[in-house]
Amino acid sequence: MKKQKANESELEVILINITGEDRKGLTAELMEILAKYDADVLDIGQADIHHNLSLGILVKTDSAQSGNIIKELLFKTNDLKVKVSFSVVSRDEYENWVSRQGKNRYIVTILGRKITSKQIAATAKVISEQGLNIDSITRLTGRIPLDESQQPQTKACIEFSVRGTPESLPDMQAALMSLSRKLNYDISLQEDTIYRRSRRLICFDMDSTLIKTEVIDELADRAGVGEEVRAITEAAMRGEIDFKESFTRRVALLKGLDVSVMKEIAENLPITEGLEWMMKVLKRSGYKTAILSGGFTYFGNYLKQKYNFDYVYANELEVGPDGKLTGRYVGDIVDGQRKKELLRLLAQVENIDIAQTIAVGDGANDLPMLSEAGLGIAFHAKPKVKKEAAQSISTIGIDGVLYFLGFKDSYITPAENQLQEPGF
Repeated sequence: MKKQKANESELEVILINITGEDRKGLTAELMEILAKYDADVLDIGQADIHHNLSLGILVKTDSAQSGNIIKELLFKTNDLKVKVSFSVVSRDEYENWVSRQGKNRYIVTILGRKITSKQIAATAKVISEQGLNIDSITRLTGRIPLDESQQPQTKACIEFSVRGTPESLPDMQAALMSLSRKLNYDISLQEDTIYRRSRRLICFDMDSTLIKTEVIDELADRAGVGEEVRAITEAAMRGEIDFKESFTRRVALLKGLDVSVMKEIAENLPITEGLEWMMKVLKRSGYKTAILSGGFTYFGNYLKQKYNFDYVYANELEVGPDGKLTGRYVGDIVDGQRKKELLRLLAQVENIDIAQTIAVGDGANDLPMLSEAGLGIAFHAKPKVKKEAAQSISTIGIDGVLYFLGFKDSYITPAENQLQEPGF
């Protein structure tokens, strides 16, 4: 026992910090010195910002060897033209650091056309006020051009990995969402659990989410009742009218419209920015995708075929023998409650936990599925929806969903426009 205690007293924990201009092979050369003396790496982290390296290594070594390690690292870093500093970490300091590892972890993602210092400062302040500590900050998007006019559809996203238990999680969520509205950027707060890392089913609303219009309004314009139907639609999306009632009233106004106009509308649907790119990434990454819409199956199936969705559930318009709409629908209405039920049903079919699901929508009838899903995202949503949703995207296209899932804009091959696996 005495010999074991003596050995323990001879161990030293040293924090090594290296900064300076990065170069190929630098980390390997420094690690070879640590390997030479059999130093144990307790923690390591590296970041590269505009070719400038910041490398931290926490090592445990025999005190008899620490002097040699420090000497050789000083010589090597001088040759490599980088700076190095050393700090001895006491046993109590180290044990205190280890004890914090069991605390809760959260991911805070901020997203917009650009990210400003004011937005980062405000976000970091909320994190600090809630008693959380920022472990790391990672940029998920590609580099931003200096001349934004050259690339108007640019995106910027950074991810905070934070640790601790919030003073009040609901208050933290509310504070972040308030910031997003005030400073015009998007924020997501997610607990960093195994479910966040293994989400597998994503369900989308269609109208005003996957497409930049309400199809029933397009049909109404062809039928000459556009203004009347549009007023009912807007009231329903704001939650002022029961969806079933509004749906029945609007469909009745379409009576007599020739069914052939649906093909023309489908082929000219205004597609939401980022949809094609997002679907390629999701399918390549193994996600199951579904359209759960209060709109119509004809248009949902059109999008399914074009973008490779796995499921479509929407409403079926009744067509008479003369090829004209009867003003009625077939089957049950897909309203907010039905969307929620379908989300749960698809999770069961895919044999996944409900926490592994994602829902994206904009209207009041999307709120039930947004609150039911493991991750509910209000997309360019109506004020009531954005106020009640836990996550929101309002500044960029629907491919912003990818960043909330942790994907990075690190291309494998630019020609193929491929995306790397989520950067957890």
